[in-house]
Amino acid sequence: MSARPLLIELFTEELPPKALKRLGESFAASVVEALRSRGLAAQDVEHRGFCSPRRLAVRVDAVVQQAPDRKLELKGPSVKVGLDAAGAPTQALVKWAEKQGASVDALTRGSDGKQECFFYSSTVRGETLAACIDAVISQALAKLPIPKVMEYQLADGKTSVSFVRPAHRLVVLHGPDVVPAGVLGLRAGRTTFGHRFQGGGELTIPDAHAYVHVLERDGRVLPDFEQRRARIDAMLRREAAALGASLGDDAAVAALLDEVCALVEWPAVYVGRFDDEFLQVPQECLILTMRTNQKYFPLFDANGRLLARFLIVSNMEVADPSFIVDGNERVVRPRLADARFFFEQDKKTTLAQRVPRLESVVYHAKLGTQAQRVERVRAIARDVAHALGADAWACDRAALLAKTDLVTGMVGEFPELQGVMGTYYARHDGEPEAVAVAIEEHYRPRFAGDALPASDAGTVVAIADKMETLAGMFGIGQQPTGDKDPFALRRHALGVLRMLVDRQLALPLGRLIGIAFAAFGTHVTDARAGLESFFLERLSGFLRERGFTPQEVDAVVSQRPDDLARVPARLAAVRAFAALPESASLAAANKRIGNLLRKSGVAAGGAIDAALLGDGAERALAARVDALDPVVAGAIEAHDFTGALTALAGARADVDRFFDDVMVMVDDERVRANRLALLARLHAMMNRVADISRLSNA
Repeated sequence: MSARPLLIELFTEELPPKALKRLGESFAASVVEALRSRGLAAQDVEHRGFCSPRRLAVRVDAVVQQAPDRKLELKGPSVKVGLDAAGAPTQALVKWAEKQGASVDALTRGSDGKQECFFYSSTVRGETLAACIDAVISQALAKLPIPKVMEYQLADGKTSVSFVRPAHRLVVLHGPDVVPAGVLGLRAGRTTFGHRFQGGGELTIPDAHAYVHVLERDGRVLPDFEQRRARIDAMLRREAAALGASLGDDAAVAALLDEVCALVEWPAVYVGRFDDEFLQVPQECLILTMRTNQKYFPLFDANGRLLARFLIVSNMEVADPSFIVDGNERVVRPRLADARFFFEQDKKTTLAQRVPRLESVVYHAKLGTQAQRVERVRAIARDVAHALGADAWACDRAALLAKTDLVTGMVGEFPELQGVMGTYYARHDGEPEAVAVAIEEHYRPRFAGDALPASDAGTVVAIADKMETLAGMFGIGQQPTGDKDPFALRRHALGVLRMLVDRQLALPLGRLIGIAFAAFGTHVTDARAGLESFFLERLSGFLRERGFTPQEVDAVVSQRPDDLARVPARLAAVRAFAALPESASLAAANKRIGNLLRKSGVAAGGAIDAALLGDGAERALAARVDALDPVVAGAIEAHDFTGALTALAGARADVDRFFDDVMVMVDDERVRANRLALLARLHAMMNRVADISRLSNA
């Protein structure tokens, strides 16, 4: 029979919205993979996945009723094992043949590439869709990334099954035919349901191709997640444009769109409003309330200021939406009133007055309270400020107040606003603007790609805050293991790296780590070496993400650079050097020199005795090293790393000639030591920018 489309739909109670998209993608991918593996669908078969609040479905365009028969060849014992000295079958061969359901006479002999073996060939009948459909669906359900499984009882009142939500209908159609399938106590049919309120009751799907058409026309359901999301997005932007407004931050809008799309099956967008007086509250509070709690889309004017209007994505398309709009406006009003209440109450107590309250907030059982942590952050911030020439008083004041909004009513209700509210309250208290700005900025960067602190004080306190966490956790043995990183130490380290590198801060990594551990005194173990290695591991990944090759990164990071601000310039120099025609030869020579020095136990070059230098290649290389040394040193001192490596390229001919003409490991100990000293000096000079041997493929 020719291939026909296969439709599988599981109709359920409302699925968890934040997981819906992943559930839909997983279900479709797993069903397709199971069909492919059984030979019921081609590897390049086209399919379309569907998911809505009450259904997971997939339509696979070309599925056969029975997979083609396939030839199976099994390798058995070797001839040496299968035949005895007289050439008769051994018991091992007989038993293996019986296991395959064959006689020894049915076996053939052939080579497996190493030895002659016995083989058994057979034809395996292809699986039928009807026979394996239960397994296909069950396997797909078992692979779903279900956030939390629930157990529920079937209609018989006796049997219990487990799934993400109770399932009520199963549709399995191969073209127009129902495939007899059963999972979760359901038997397959061709009926499903559309929209809970506007869907017109039970729907009959005549064939797999008609699925989308029937749901949209009769069920008022858009089953395709991306199609539904695109429609919501278009409606939102159309309504916003009609009001002369915008939806605000694209990333926040995209995240909310995904969630709202998982809550509706037939979306409609309506405009709501709230009292202008609420705009006196910091707009971040109102935005968070509307987006997080109510799933509304706040609107903004051309300057990014919040308007007293918002958009509602409803699951009901009606001619008169007034009752929907009124209901949502009534719901959001007390939420906004709560935000206003917290804001007004919080302003009655200054941030400075809240500092003592941090003594009752536990930070970590082994590291004390938030108050103790604040003192450590202050100490680190003061030292970092002095090292960078920043305003130490402003940094210290910001570090003192940075965590005080944690004990405010607003942040207690909306933890996501920590730092943001601190800035508002600091301005209200009359704190200097540098201090107020630093309170919010010290949490940056919060995630990959987030903006760095823009101010000096914000940068200093952000570094201090993250370094206190890193040193403290490493000091009590709480380093990340595998995928587990409960204290987000990788994110903190990456944030510090970004600030040091991108803002080109003249603060050596080793000194910064030392400052951080000094703030703890003897209360934690000195884990500076471990933390430095942790930073360098993060640095390698950070640089590769910026487009540098693993070889280029390895050449620089293997030198354990301390001045991270100069690392990009070193990498650029390595890239420029690698493009030179002399680079491959010098990299290979550098690698060879390193091996020689390592085998001979020479760690650093001793004095070179000119009287022991042989004429020709050896003396020419020594002269070249003498001439290059001040040139390379001067270029590095001027941070001209490209110039330093380019100058080294001029030594290629002398280095090649030396290795062609000179035997290093001669019997004369004095001559051998002198030649090793010359190579050690050359090696050190070649590796002052990066370990160029890492560029060698030799």
